[in-house]
Amino acid sequence: MTSPFDQPVERRDSDSLRWQRYHGRDVIPLWVADMDFRSPACVVDALAERVAHGVFGYATADAPLRAAVVDHLARDYGWRVEPDWLVFLPGVVSALHTAVLRLSEPGQPVAFPSPVYHHLRQAATQAPRPFSAIPMLLEGGRWVLPWQELDRHLLPGTRLLTISNPHNPGGTVFRRQELLRLAEWCCELDLVLCSDEIHAGLVLEPGLRHLPVASLDPAISRRTVTLMSLSKTYNFAGCSLAWAVAEDPGLRRALSVDLHASVPGHSLFGAVATLAALRDGEPWRRALVDYLRANRDHLLHRLSELPGVSCSGLEATFLPWLDCSALGLDDPAALFLRHGVALSPGSQFGQTGFARINIGTQRALLDQALDRMAAAVRSLGR
Repeated sequence: MTSPFDQPVERRDSDSLRWQRYHGRDVIPLWVADMDFRSPACVVDALAERVAHGVFGYATADAPLRAAVVDHLARDYGWRVEPDWLVFLPGVVSALHTAVLRLSEPGQPVAFPSPVYHHLRQAATQAPRPFSAIPMLLEGGRWVLPWQELDRHLLPGTRLLTISNPHNPGGTVFRRQELLRLAEWCCELDLVLCSDEIHAGLVLEPGLRHLPVASLDPAISRRTVTLMSLSKTYNFAGCSLAWAVAEDPGLRRALSVDLHASVPGHSLFGAVATLAALRDGEPWRRALVDYLRANRDHLLHRLSELPGVSCSGLEATFLPWLDCSALGLDDPAALFLRHGVALSPGSQFGQTGFARINIGTQRALLDQALDRMAAAVRSLGR
């Protein structure tokens, strides 16, 4: 049976960052993290209605949006937050950079796991702050923190820990006991925690659910900034809106320092899209998760026939982390690009010999890309 997500959408001349980079070349772009699916009808219709109004002034985070986010967190994650704990922001990336700038002092080290979404690292290097990259381990098909050695990887005087939950890349859904262990460690060392949870709505593995780390314990809630957005889940990254949840008033003030100055306010269309998705988007999200899960399973099957390339299980996100180290190449993404597939290089996330692939696309296009990747591996004569 054909899925609506199987319907191709022409993006080559749509001002798409992902597709425009290779404009005019025979390259399938499976790198930056947006999907090739139309947003749900409820989002498209709400945006069309707002456009028809014809006036696009500065946006405000009014009471309905604030209430809808609070209800979403309670309904989907069992997390009770107060409306005034929310700080609305233009996107998670700017929020990550603001968090490092405002939650640590110059010269004060920050820490993050590795491999990890590159803006966690860039936020530290551009601030700049000294940093420690905590090497993650692959255990039982999951990327996890080195629980027995966390202290060893931390620079003296570290103030801030940033994480990605679910983890990007690799798609680990952290379990309750893992998050509680992390929370206890942060409390013992008096660390502020900034948790990027933008992929919360994209848990693929049946029986698992996303747990916001701040929801598990009052002590960790008071020292945590949680960053969230629906722009990945509902595929409207071009008109995004994010929010930070911070129980502590000092953390909220820190995240608000640069708002409407070096950090712009959130997008009017991001607010419209977010509210529509919160109100009516859940059936579409469930169908999307089913399709992405099938894409993941299809990818794993195809990789089982591709020597030198493997992948962990991917419990969440649409961004599998491909282990290409057996190919003996520091930059396997360069090999695949020469054969017409653009992936994100592992070095971008802090680990050479790997590459990240975006499976948020039609299965037919994913198959074309995998055929080209197989040809790339064959070209090595192995």
